[in-house]
Amino acid sequence: MARSFADDVRSVSVFIFFALAFGIAWGIFATFILAGDRAPEIFGEISATHPLFMLAVYAPAISALVIVAATGGGRGAVRYLSRLTLWRLSWPWVALVLLGLPAIYFIGSVIKGNAGEAPLFTETLATLLPIIAFMLILGPVEEIGWRGFALPVMQRHMAPLWAGLILGLIWGVWHLPAFLLSGTPQSAWSFTPFLIGAVSVSVILTPLFNSARGSILWAALFHFQLNNPLWPDAQPYDTWIFAAAAVLVVWINRATMFRRDQAVTRVIPEAVSA
Repeated sequence: MARSFADDVRSVSVFIFFALAFGIAWGIFATFILAGDRAPEIFGEISATHPLFMLAVYAPAISALVIVAATGGGRGAVRYLSRLTLWRLSWPWVALVLLGLPAIYFIGSVIKGNAGEAPLFTETLATLLPIIAFMLILGPVEEIGWRGFALPVMQRHMAPLWAGLILGLIWGVWHLPAFLLSGTPQSAWSFTPFLIGAVSVSVILTPLFNSARGSILWAALFHFQLNNPLWPDAQPYDTWIFAAAAVLVVWINRATMFRRDQAVTRVIPEAVSA
């Protein structure tokens, strides 16, 4: 049966979304890079808490909301954001988010030999709580755009596996300027393992997102677990574990990963029930 998107965003809008998300974020980082040694005195030292860095991180959410509001007005935006209230999810997926993701980091850190250095074991609760609160409102907000907007539109035209792979590649490349600018969290990382990890994570998150009926909430919680300050530094070993987990997730969900008939394809839902 053909699906109607007459009251939803048009498929072509995904290209506008990518252009805006890249334009805002890369434009901000390009400004810092072009300013060179004068950047700190003009803008202040760049860090994860710098307002312009946060604006760059919020670019996907801002881009999605602009397009949704232009399409469906205020009501459309409210219906879109109501997907933040979708909390029902099968227990295997819940276990993956709450237990599986931390396990990947701890297994990787055991291989690396630094499991005992995890902030969970070395830092006080008073130190960690403000960091946890900040991380809850930083990276997870991206999912309003990536999974909330781009993935449903892409799944109108390709199977979830390919949508997850391509979106993961785009998502990873979107982070590239942060790797070139000292002072950002990514400046100390290697980009290639990060890109492989981003693609792997995107593939894992795709069937979870579809199982949760397009829940932005669960996508955001998944993203938070990737950045959770409690877990140890397991790079680069966590990348390879995520890649192996992605292969396993695709195999387990092969009945739906290669078909579009059960994929979430609406950005602005017709109606939402928690």
